[in-house]
Amino acid sequence: MSTEVSPADYKDVVLFLVTAGVVVPLFKRLKISPILGFLGAGVVLGPFGLGALADTLPWLGYLTVGNPDEIEQLAELGVVFLLFMIGLELSWDRLRLLRRLVFGLGAGQVGVSIAAISGLIMLMGYPGLAAVAAASALALSSTAIVVPVLSEQKRLHSGSGRMAFSVLLFQDLAVAPILVTLALVGGRGGEDAQVLIALAQAVGGIAVVLVVGRLLLRPMFKSVSRAKSEELFMAACLLVVLGAGLVTALAGLSMALGAFIAGLLLAETEYRHEVEVTIEPFKGLFLGLFFVSVGIGLNLSVLERELALILGLVAGFLAIKVVTVIGLARAFRIKWRDAVEGGLLLAAGGEFAFVIIDQATGAGIVPANLGEAVMVAATLTMFAIPLLALLGARVRKAAPGGGTAAAPEPPPAPDEEARVLVVGYGRVGRLVGDMLDRHALPWVAIDRDARLVEHGRKNNHTVFFGEASRAEFIGRCGLASARAVVVTMDSPEAVEAVVATARQERPDIVIVARARDARHAKALYALGATEAVPETIEASLQLSEALLVDIGIPMGLVIASIHEKRDEVRKDLNRPDAMGGRTRRMRDRLGGG
Repeated sequence: MSTEVSPADYKDVVLFLVTAGVVVPLFKRLKISPILGFLGAGVVLGPFGLGALADTLPWLGYLTVGNPDEIEQLAELGVVFLLFMIGLELSWDRLRLLRRLVFGLGAGQVGVSIAAISGLIMLMGYPGLAAVAAASALALSSTAIVVPVLSEQKRLHSGSGRMAFSVLLFQDLAVAPILVTLALVGGRGGEDAQVLIALAQAVGGIAVVLVVGRLLLRPMFKSVSRAKSEELFMAACLLVVLGAGLVTALAGLSMALGAFIAGLLLAETEYRHEVEVTIEPFKGLFLGLFFVSVGIGLNLSVLERELALILGLVAGFLAIKVVTVIGLARAFRIKWRDAVEGGLLLAAGGEFAFVIIDQATGAGIVPANLGEAVMVAATLTMFAIPLLALLGARVRKAAPGGGTAAAPEPPPAPDEEARVLVVGYGRVGRLVGDMLDRHALPWVAIDRDARLVEHGRKNNHTVFFGEASRAEFIGRCGLASARAVVVTMDSPEAVEAVVATARQERPDIVIVARARDARHAKALYALGATEAVPETIEASLQLSEALLVDIGIPMGLVIASIHEKRDEVRKDLNRPDAMGGRTRRMRDRLGGG
């Protein structure tokens, strides 16, 4: 039995896609975070925006979201994908490096903020349990906005960026215990047996994700990668994100926590960066939908009805969080300028406030009017995050070099070191890696063949699976900080694509590429290779060297003549008069000169 589908059923989806098509390019052109655009669009398109006028002007119904609940269900996936990507970018090694800030500063910020904001809400006349629940929501900041803002400003790895990221990470980890606690005290009994059952379910869910992830993730992706199907790889990525999230959701935790753990597990594998590039579009799309849903939920009538309560909450928790973060940061010997910038970045509310308040009001812990006021207050401050970030940046620039002696910055994570990128881990690539090791130069290899990647990993080399001709992928492998790129693949077309991409992304970097012959070397020079090494010519020069030495010519003269001949060949190959048509087309496609 088939169900007839009306075009109106797709109206909200089409409306969101149109909104994304307008908001993203417009706000990027204006150099404003698209997040503000999505939040504003949600307010305008929601039932408290243009929707409030739909009864008077029926045609506005076509321009408003008719089913906010359906959008909200999809929008929750935005936070799930965000936490998965954070797990991928974090890895256990980076978590270990940041453990002092995560479990020291982060835990202190959450604990002190909840205590202080609870006191503020109790002074407003609300009972202690409701005050603690509401404070738990307001104490958390917005990972979904702060991290992209720091990334856009290229400050994620600065002193304030590391501090903010560490605090946000602990806040994300704290969401699950907060939700479990609310579930236990919110009318589900509070009996010892129920508490133990809930805790056992939570621990069991996390254990399942950890054990299954450790045992199955690498073998599954190895099998998928050998199929050489982008569609199958994408399906595997989505299965991991949603599957891990559903396991923790069944255990009474958030889907986002399961996705985060899955990301941490995948961060240790050779498929990490290819998964990042594959998941990024889904994260961006669903996060945009998430912020639209946040804007839709902004009830302007509550703002008018509870104006004093909302303004008191906004002013109070912003001041408390700024002071708390600055004070704790100074206690951890972080510079004044970084402490102030971090405090302003973390002052606003976050996306998990809506999840916590929804559960707390549903369980009867938080009164409806306080819950609505908290959601509106959190939304308003989320709108202000880009402005707070701008204010923090100005404070940092205006501040002197910085107070008392500060603790040294944490060492860079492995992906941030200045390394040589070896593209292609076959016979030639392995020899290049061996020579780099002899000179104590750090390097990382990239290959599309899963068997070669596995071979490198077994030999304790850092080798990633992926397509290096994709700018997003090679960028995530460390192109921005790399000392050089050496391309060793035996496919001429693949070598040309990687050289062109690397040169476009890093005009200043040294690129040494393997060429099939003299003609191919000319093409690579035209695409921007610093050095192109033709196999046929190098073989001829090595044969000549062996011959001359064996027939009695002094070694010094032979080496000098070989170097002279190699320079002559290089100058001849660098002449720009013979750029092939295929090379010209590739440069035109990539925007080269």
